Amino acid sequence: MAEMTDVERLAAFVHRASWEDVSEQARAALKARVLDSLACALGAMDGEPTVKIRHHIDRFGGNPLTTLIGGGRTSPDRAAFYNGALVRYLDFNDVYLAPGESFHPSDNLAPVLAAAEYADADGKRLLTALAVAYQVQIRISEEAPVRRRGFDHVTQGTFSAAAGAAKALDLDLARTANGIAIAATANNALRVTRTGLLSHWKGLAFPDVSRNAVHAVFLASEGITGPLAVFEGNKGWRETISGSWEIDWSKENLEKVLGTDLKEYNSEAHAQSAIEALLSLMAREDVSAKDIDTMQVDTFQVSYDIIGGGEEGNKKIVRTKEEADHSLPYILAVAALDRQLMPAQYAPERIVAPDVQDLLQRVLVTPNDEFTRRFPEEHSNGVTLTLKDGRTVCAERHTYRGFHTTPMSWNDVVAKFNSLGERFLGEPERRELVDLVADLERVRVSDLTRLLAKAHLPQGSNPKLG
Repeated sequence: MAEMTDVERLAAFVHRASWEDVSEQARAALKARVLDSLACALGAMDGEPTVKIRHHIDRFGGNPLTTLIGGGRTSPDRAAFYNGALVRYLDFNDVYLAPGESFHPSDNLAPVLAAAEYADADGKRLLTALAVAYQVQIRISEEAPVRRRGFDHVTQGTFSAAAGAAKALDLDLARTANGIAIAATANNALRVTRTGLLSHWKGLAFPDVSRNAVHAVFLASEGITGPLAVFEGNKGWRETISGSWEIDWSKENLEKVLGTDLKEYNSEAHAQSAIEALLSLMAREDVSAKDIDTMQVDTFQVSYDIIGGGEEGNKKIVRTKEEADHSLPYILAVAALDRQLMPAQYAPERIVAPDVQDLLQRVLVTPNDEFTRRFPEEHSNGVTLTLKDGRTVCAERHTYRGFHTTPMSWNDVVAKFNSLGERFLGEPERRELVDLVADLERVRVSDLTRLLAKAHLPQGSNPKLG
């Protein structure tokens, strides 16, 4: 008998994973992340690109086998793309920050949900498949970061989305391995997605991976084979994408979800503690935005590189939502002015308003060696305000509410869900959905999607496609 390839070892991990392997603490964390992700999805229903994608799906169709959030049905791969775009668009969903990679594991919910609904699965299988996807993406990202090599973090998501979808479909080991191999060979994304002047694709890159991973897994379910030496083979993933690394999948568990973080503020994750520091400082010193002359921000290197103006581009040129939510100067300027940071702070008219454009030019971001040394165990940010009256005041934060060492409670997540979802889903339906997610292991996935289909754009809303 031939020795198993690395993707077959990964598939064996996926195949043997069971609900009983998920601890009670991890089960609670998974449910909180499902609810948090659905909050983000509802809040994005009138987003410019998500409206355009819905129009695209309505135009071209798809066999109506799975549910779209907001009603209607399409093929599983297209549902994974659209629902995934909703989860991701606001940049408000969960995050995992490894030393060389940062990403959003809840991006895996949409492909897992589509596959689970198609299979008429129960909530236990959905949550188990989601735990598998979290574990796969996090562990490969920890051991094989690709950002420095010019590839985007969604590259590792091809493995996790395919693994989660295969688990939701209850595929055998061979079909699981082939589905992962097809997806991982065909979908390796460039980091240019998140550098320079940002586009809609920043929020759509993983949904596209989700669509392609679901497509690959369904091909494998029909018996289509893929390159099983995708990791270690000649011109394979290690040689061309990641470099050398190893994971012993026989020793992996399903607990990595416990290391993921949720967001209280609608911003890129590295900014969360900076926002807390700024708003607490302004409250403590009774300072308003009009009192601020300059703002100095000390941050860790990864934060500086991605959102502070380091290697991924100038963050003082902010014209779109995608540029705004990845600009630490914009994030802190608008937070200082509005004393909050929610989707409203990324409205087109708010982004170009003179007050925020003026203040963001007076925000200086620099990397701090000590804060860099403490990352990723801590996410340290320091904010120093020089006031127009000559005073200087400062504050630091090293974690934030939602960080895995200072987590948000279930009630915090429910409050976020209601805040983001109230425009799109009625109060009785929201209450029912919260109760259903809390009890997800005892219901069918179709019960969840039935409620999600009731979401709708607000009356009188007319999002523009052009």
